[in-house]
Amino acid sequence: MTILCLCREEHDWKMIPAYADAFRRQGTEFFCVNDSIPFDASLEDVLCACPNTPSAIFHFESAHPLFPTGLERSEIPTVCFHPDTYAFTDRRIRWSAVFDHAVVFHPGYRERFARAGHPGAFLLPHAVRLAFFEGPQSQHEFDVGWVGQTEGPLYEGRAEWLPKLAAEFRMNEWRQRFTLEETAGIYRRSRIVVNIGRDDFPQDANLRVFEALASGALLITSLPSELTQLGFQDGVHFVGYRDPAELIPMVRKYLADKTSRSKIADTARSLVLAEHTYDRRAEQLLTHLAQAGPSRLAPARNWSEPRARLVALDFYASRGLTSCAAGQLRKIARHGIRETIQGASLLSRSWIKSVIR
Repeated sequence: MTILCLCREEHDWKMIPAYADAFRRQGTEFFCVNDSIPFDASLEDVLCACPNTPSAIFHFESAHPLFPTGLERSEIPTVCFHPDTYAFTDRRIRWSAVFDHAVVFHPGYRERFARAGHPGAFLLPHAVRLAFFEGPQSQHEFDVGWVGQTEGPLYEGRAEWLPKLAAEFRMNEWRQRFTLEETAGIYRRSRIVVNIGRDDFPQDANLRVFEALASGALLITSLPSELTQLGFQDGVHFVGYRDPAELIPMVRKYLADKTSRSKIADTARSLVLAEHTYDRRAEQLLTHLAQAGPSRLAPARNWSEPRARLVALDFYASRGLTSCAAGQLRKIARHGIRETIQGASLLSRSWIKSVIR
């Protein structure tokens, strides 16, 4: 079996290498396109670059915005991935219309995609690389571990509370950036990992919470949390807070209570290393595709060509690829009045943004 990935592994250093490694260790060839293919190439041209006929085509959100035209006519099942499903959701739903399967990472969005007319959405949350977390536990070096972005308007809560935590407890260098393997090492050397989500989506079951749960540290995260919709329980697998003012007293409490801290952390680690690794996600993906069989679920398979091209135009415009978007508009013009008007509007907004930048 061969999977064709529409970008290279280094175009997303977090997720794609992990999936590629998991599939390859299960005996599936994971072939990535090279950078020479134009972003608006036809699917036929992209397939010519693959040495074997793939069994599935994967489109990850990445720094390489290849979005082949003609995906809605593919004889091969197509899959798109939406890790930040909560951001620009309506646009993600539109882009997903040319794919048979849409992987959403957050609970509740499969149903939202379905209500919008896409029957192929399914939930597949974040995961961890088993090799980074298995083996004997490390000696604890930090009271509290943290790795993540702290700058920008979406992270004002983090910017406020991390310095307060650092003033009270022994922490790693939380302003520094780390690789995934380094992050795993920090969390494994921490007694507690605190998760402070984005200000606009604090309930996020992000990659950090899975890394923390896998590390053997106690995860303290805000409530409500998507974790409870994914089978994790407050007080059993993690500890939740509702007000950031609770953080420092809560950390003190569990630093002093090693028995409770270790019990919760060990329970969480066992569950994550059994059910939430990329190996399990690869198995779940293959099972899902096998169960779907030859089903062609992309809504755009039943659309007119101008309407399908408008999806590609919208994607290119969102990435600032104005020349690719303009190319689609030229092909839409005179074949669909409404699509031409919509496409011209999307292209003009993209052009204005590029000028303002």
